[in-house]
Amino acid sequence: MTHEFDGKEYEKAATHQREWGQKLIGDLALQGDECVLDLGCGDGGLTARIADSLPRGKVVGIDASRGMIEAALPKGRENLTFRLMDINDLDHLDCYDIIFSNAALHWVKDHRRLLHSVRRALRTGGRLRLNFAGDGNCSHFFGVVREAMASAEFAASFSDYEWPFYMPALADYQALIQESGWRNVRVWGENADRHFPDVAAMVRWLDQPCLVPFLPSVPAEGRAAFRDLVVRRMREETEQSDGRCFETFRRINVSATK
Repeated sequence: MTHEFDGKEYEKAATHQREWGQKLIGDLALQGDECVLDLGCGDGGLTARIADSLPRGKVVGIDASRGMIEAALPKGRENLTFRLMDINDLDHLDCYDIIFSNAALHWVKDHRRLLHSVRRALRTGGRLRLNFAGDGNCSHFFGVVREAMASAEFAASFSDYEWPFYMPALADYQALIQESGWRNVRVWGENADRHFPDVAAMVRWLDQPCLVPFLPSVPAEGRAAFRDLVVRRMREETEQSDGRCFETFRRINVSATK
C-alpha cells in the first residue's frame, strides 16, 4: 500500500532523518562521477546533498508519495532528477554505481524482492548502502498507537488492518541478505535513541510521518479524536521533566557490493 505524505510538513519534522542521512552520505566516499539512486528520497533534501558531491555524475531520487515528490521537484537540477515511483516497481537493469536509502525501507514489506530488484539495478561492482528501522524502533509510539487501535472507540476501524511496517531483528536481516547473492556484506545495528526538544517537535513527527498510515482507516469524523488520543498518550509516555520527549530509534545498516 502506498501512503501519501505532506512533503513540506515532513521537511519540518525530519530532523533525525536528516542527521542519519548526512552520516550515510559521508560513508559513500563519493568520487564525483557516480550514478546514484536514492530509494525513498522523501522531500529530496538528502538527494540534493548527494548531487552536490557529483559534479560529473548524477543522482535520481524516487518516492511513491506524490506529496514528497512535489516537495522534492524544486530542488532538481541538471545532475538531480526526481521520479514518482513505488520502490516495489523498480525494474532498472545495470544502471547505477551506488544505491542509497535512508530511513525509508521499513515502509517496504517484501525485502527479499527489494534486494533482488536493487541488485539487478546496480552495475557489476556497484555498492549498496541502506539505513532503515529495525526491531525495537519507536517502542513508545507503537505501544500507544496499538492501544488506540484496540480501544472501544476505534477497534472496529482496525478489525482487518495490516501493519504497515517491516522492522526485522538484526539476525533475521543478516540471514536474508546472505542468501541474496551479495558480496562484501556488512549488516549492523545502531541505537539511535533521541530526545525531541519539546512536545511540539514530537507532535510534528507524529503528524508526519507516523500517523499517516493509520488515519485513513478511521472514518473522517473520528480522525481528529484518534490523533488527539495518540498525541495525549504519547505526551504521557515520552515527556521528560525538562520538557523534552524521548523515543527509541533502532536502525539496521547495510553495506554490500554486487
